[in-house]
Amino acid sequence: MNDHSPNVFDVVIIGAGISGMYQLHKLRGLGLKVIVLEAGTGVGGTWYWNRYPGARFDSESYSYAYSFDQELLDEWDWSEHFAAQPETLRYLNHVADKLDLRRDIRFNARVSAADYDEGDQSWTVTLEDGDRYTARFMVTAIGPLSSPTMPLIPGIDDFKGESFHTGLWPKGPVSFEGKRVAVIGTGATGVQTIQEVAKTAKTLTVFQRRPNWCAPLHNAKITPEEQPALKARYPEIFQRCRETFSCFLHTPDPRSALEVSEAEREAFWEQRYNEPGFGIWQGNFRDVLVDRTANRMLSDFVAKKIRERVNDPAVAELLIPKDHGFGTRRVPLETKYYEVYNQPNVRLVDALSTPIERITPTGLETAEEAFAFDMIIYATGFDAITGSFDRIDIRGEGGQTLKERWKGGPKTFLGVMVEGFPNMFMLVGPHTALGNIPRSIEYNVEWVTGLMAHMRDRDLTFAATTGEAVADWTETVRKAGEGLLSNEVDSWMTGVNRNAGKTERILARYSGSAVAYRERCDAVARDGYRELRLG
Repeated sequence: MNDHSPNVFDVVIIGAGISGMYQLHKLRGLGLKVIVLEAGTGVGGTWYWNRYPGARFDSESYSYAYSFDQELLDEWDWSEHFAAQPETLRYLNHVADKLDLRRDIRFNARVSAADYDEGDQSWTVTLEDGDRYTARFMVTAIGPLSSPTMPLIPGIDDFKGESFHTGLWPKGPVSFEGKRVAVIGTGATGVQTIQEVAKTAKTLTVFQRRPNWCAPLHNAKITPEEQPALKARYPEIFQRCRETFSCFLHTPDPRSALEVSEAEREAFWEQRYNEPGFGIWQGNFRDVLVDRTANRMLSDFVAKKIRERVNDPAVAELLIPKDHGFGTRRVPLETKYYEVYNQPNVRLVDALSTPIERITPTGLETAEEAFAFDMIIYATGFDAITGSFDRIDIRGEGGQTLKERWKGGPKTFLGVMVEGFPNMFMLVGPHTALGNIPRSIEYNVEWVTGLMAHMRDRDLTFAATTGEAVADWTETVRKAGEGLLSNEVDSWMTGVNRNAGKTERILARYSGSAVAYRERCDAVARDGYRELRLG
């Protein structure tokens, strides 16, 4: 398997984020020659690129960290229950230092193409600068939310002031003080950005097309007294994450929202609304994401909270979603987000009823008004799940592109392999368990490592999935989403992104439990990977 030519490797990994870093570490342990190709200048993936103000975890910090190394757990102190981006990036750099990962990572290496050679059963990966790397195996560690999309508005290049996309934020400091700032978009990144910009901007104008349901984060510092107790609980914390539906510390309450009294229901929701983290989304009554009546009651509860927090009733109504129920799209967690709209320097513009018509050299124009700005921030999100694959020209057997193979929606085996693309493995690809991402990443990496160890020990050099296995898993994914209200809503979770020209809902993600996902993957491994074609 080992060819020691300069650009020939056993494995090429695309991406040096949380998944690429861990995969490198694990494959080194198998004695394989590995190279990681990373577009950025440093490790961190999501936490390298997303430096926008307010970027932080909405999973508890101590549930998000790597779990595989006790020394790492013991020596790292998280400063907050929900850490901010700078701290997270410091943590990932610490991991890279401790494990000496950088010697096998090439930075400033953006991949443009990957081609499978059927003759020698290997992959050739081409960079934008023309350099090529050949490897028996290719692992994609490119993330489900890593391809920023700009809005389809004319004139973006005409603006003479400062402009930034939240997912491509500059490394240096950006000041809002004394400036007229526009934020376009109110998804998770928009919400976090708006909270921070509003503190110092002369004026902040938020252009909202469709509001999202948001819930309080309730973040707090971790005190020196809390640290030892938290660290002692790591085994319990990670065990809890293994047991819950989406790998968070929260899991649905076994009761129905309809079977308890109104007083009990309101008290439970008050408790969840006032607790830190995703409890109100991931730890709610078992039926709020599948039963229309239960979901409407929960939505009414959260709408009431928004009305209580926003002084102007007309603004409050604009901030309350009317096109989807609470939890059926990704729920941004916020810190005094709604109170921002009570500030005299903040204005909310309904970009659905008065769309932005163009960006101008000095600001932007809607159908009704011209605005002057010093800075425009595009919080317009990502081409999710398949977008990062679409941006690389990946060609498998017969020269077929992955984009062609996935026309109408991705089809995979376990979210890890694709028919017609042998020796290619995806980490956190379409149709894997998502949720608390690092927990899913660790499992994916360990499963791929187990398969490669199985192959190494038997001198096998070829791994492919079959059409039958893909059809079976795709049907499993479809069934897991039956009855979910979220699959009736346009969002990145259903593959819709109008800025990326994606207007049709697809079977974009696995909606079942992480526990069931792992059980299925474990069964494949236990059976000696007989569902795959190995050679």
